[in-house]
Amino acid sequence: MARAWDRFRLHRPAAVAAVVLAVLAALSMLAPWIIPYRPDAIDLHHVTAPPSLAHPLGTDELGRDVLTRVIWGGRISLAVGVCSALISAGLGTAYGAVAGFCGGRVDALMMRVVDLLLSLPALFVVLIVASFHRASVAAVILYLGLLGWMGIARLVRGQVLSLRERDFVIAARALGVPAGRLLLRHLVPHASAPVIVMATLGMALAMLIEASLDFLGLGVPPDTPTWGNLMSSAKSSFATAPLLAVAPGAAITVAVVCVNLVGDALRDALDPQTAP
Repeated sequence: MARAWDRFRLHRPAAVAAVVLAVLAALSMLAPWIIPYRPDAIDLHHVTAPPSLAHPLGTDELGRDVLTRVIWGGRISLAVGVCSALISAGLGTAYGAVAGFCGGRVDALMMRVVDLLLSLPALFVVLIVASFHRASVAAVILYLGLLGWMGIARLVRGQVLSLRERDFVIAARALGVPAGRLLLRHLVPHASAPVIVMATLGMALAMLIEASLDFLGLGVPPDTPTWGNLMSSAKSSFATAPLLAVAPGAAITVAVVCVNLVGDALRDALDPQTAP
């Protein structure tokens, strides 16, 4: 891991992206204490005001500070990306490890289930489910987490199938190591590197899908400041106040690009075949 960390640090774009993500996350988490305005604070005397020292990105149609709402929106958007990626990684790792370790008919049956789920268009499934009732933040996280684990499961299954024939696994079985301990202590840790990479890239995808759902009015409630909701509410005033849509759009673009850069660098750093 020390060598992987050294290789990651040498990837300059990814190092910068990691710093930018850390700043975005810190601003989002500390928003209640460092931002002078509340995201729902209305000031009818300064409606759609241009950028100024008091409001660096101006105000919206209700006089709410745009910068404040963009920073608060990051709390939801980043949380959705991180939590849904963790759910997908956990489910995919557990499912794929069991399938690969059991092998035979159990593996074949479990993989056919994965193939069936992969054939479903995830975004359209989320749209159909969300159209029946108003989704909450927790519901969106659950939707995205449950629809993003199949690729990780296939990856982990392939890793476990390869690892279970290694000498250290055969020796552990000969010593009578229980199957559960063998999976948790030996096989899953050796397969964790590609899971980390896929979970990182899955986080970016989850943030984009969440923003798309919010923009279509099928995500979290419109009164909750998220980057997607901010862009959706700015549609009617884009011609007169484009900054209302540009600011949250730029925020999610920067966040997604940074996550992808970090994911690419992690893939190179954790892959021994690319080691110098």
